[in-house]
Amino acid sequence: MDLFTLLIKTIQLRPYVFLFLAVSLISATRLLGWRRTGLFFSITCGTAFLCEWSSVRTGIPFGRYHYTGITVGQELYLSNIPFMAPLSYTYLLYASYCLALFFLLPLRNQGEPHSTKTPEPVMDPPIRISRPVLWLTTCFFVLIDVVIDPVALRGEQWFLGRVYYYADPGIHFGVPLANYLGWVVVGLIALTVYDLFNRRLDSETWSRSEAATGMILLGCALYYGMLLFILAIAFWIDEPLLVMTGVLIYLPIATQFVLRLLGSYQSAKSKSAVGTS
Repeated sequence: MDLFTLLIKTIQLRPYVFLFLAVSLISATRLLGWRRTGLFFSITCGTAFLCEWSSVRTGIPFGRYHYTGITVGQELYLSNIPFMAPLSYTYLLYASYCLALFFLLPLRNQGEPHSTKTPEPVMDPPIRISRPVLWLTTCFFVLIDVVIDPVALRGEQWFLGRVYYYADPGIHFGVPLANYLGWVVVGLIALTVYDLFNRRLDSETWSRSEAATGMILLGCALYYGMLLFILAIAFWIDEPLLVMTGVLIYLPIATQFVLRLLGSYQSAKSKSAVGTS
């Protein structure tokens, strides 16, 4: 079977993967530019593939697991790893990055007594690849897998299929804790390598403090959209404990997100009222 035909079959088999990827690319190219988007996604995909390749052979860093190969001929594989596996890390890490930026970037117009504009995140160069952003991005990256992986492990109960299994099922709904440590490794390596290459690019676009509210919020919407998607799957396959666990994990984060979002608009409304009085 030729590569093009297999790629088309992969898209048909996993349309949700490519929908999430498309949304992330739309946001990333507007937020980071084409070159940085290419770097971010290729480095993340490459890092994820190498870690997956290592884990299915040595158990490092995700723990020992195996791909069943039941979809060989139905979707694209890299070695013995479905292409959609390392590909999915790209938009998950990017969406996590947007969520971290939303919480950590400074807000333009905040604290300006005569401004009536809505405070909005500004792509401040020293902050956007700072250590706090790196660690918070990795934290969000791991947290969403805490919800995703137990549901994916039950793929035979929904349209994912039983594409993999762990040699030694772990304590978290069958997922070993080593898996989540592996996600920490992927996140930290990918972001660190991206930063190293990113610093070699010209700094013209990075030096401008451009407000990027829409694209950051689109990335955040992607993050919560994927979360709701996987929680809906967990509900559909009758796993209420998985649903409850996901809700409890994300309730504090979602509350803080909404409060920061509403606080920005409330601040703008207050300034507008002062300006017209």
